[in-house]
Amino acid sequence: GNVYENFLKSRPRGAENIAIAEVIERTRWTGARSHILHLSSSDAIPMIRSAKNDGLDITVETCPHYLTLLSEEIPDGATAFKCCPPVREVSNREKLWEGLIDGTIDYIVSDHSPSTLDLKDLGNGDFGVAWGGVSSLQLGLSLIWTEARRRGVGLERVVRWMSTRPAERVGLRGKGKLSLGYDADMAVFAADESYVVDAQRLNHKNPITPYQGKVLSGKVRRTFVGGREVDYETPTGRLISHGQV
Repeated sequence: GNVYENFLKSRPRGAENIAIAEVIERTRWTGARSHILHLSSSDAIPMIRSAKNDGLDITVETCPHYLTLLSEEIPDGATAFKCCPPVREVSNREKLWEGLIDGTIDYIVSDHSPSTLDLKDLGNGDFGVAWGGVSSLQLGLSLIWTEARRRGVGLERVVRWMSTRPAERVGLRGKGKLSLGYDADMAVFAADESYVVDAQRLNHKNPITPYQGKVLSGKVRRTFVGGREVDYETPTGRLISHGQV
């Protein structure tokens, strides 16, 4: 259906909490490293904190949409907002930020999940049918910086959450920071500049975003990958096989 509240109820925090508890217990039994994807339920933060205090090698990520969007502000039929787990309430969002700041949540990742306009079922606005995912890659840094600076959090911590620490965890040698011997992957970021999100001006293939019309702080002026500037016209990507990173 097109009622967002009904979609939210179909994916309650309790279901997410049960899954996370299972991951924690299996980590405890096996001693393996574990990573929790796309945390949206703040209810799980106490058990994650307890597991870390017990010495379990477990890390956690959340995503820009869970740290910026609010279920209370999502109109019925607005399937651009659909993602799984779903965007939750303002009180939940604030507790996720608390978990980030106190170190319980380790990383922020894009969860970039683009969709064609037809897969988002925009004509009918049916949350049950529409593709679940948000394109966050281009806007992620500005989104997080907008919310972080409101809370007095410095850009250095944002960089650690979004770049340095994820690269360290997954063993991406030469990635995650600017240092001698590292790849020259960087963004020229105007932290005090603001702009209004316009879906038609994004570099995504499909012009759809739940952030349409939002005013964001911090603008990426230029991007470099391996020392080469990204021009959005010339493809430079290549397939990386196992053992090459």
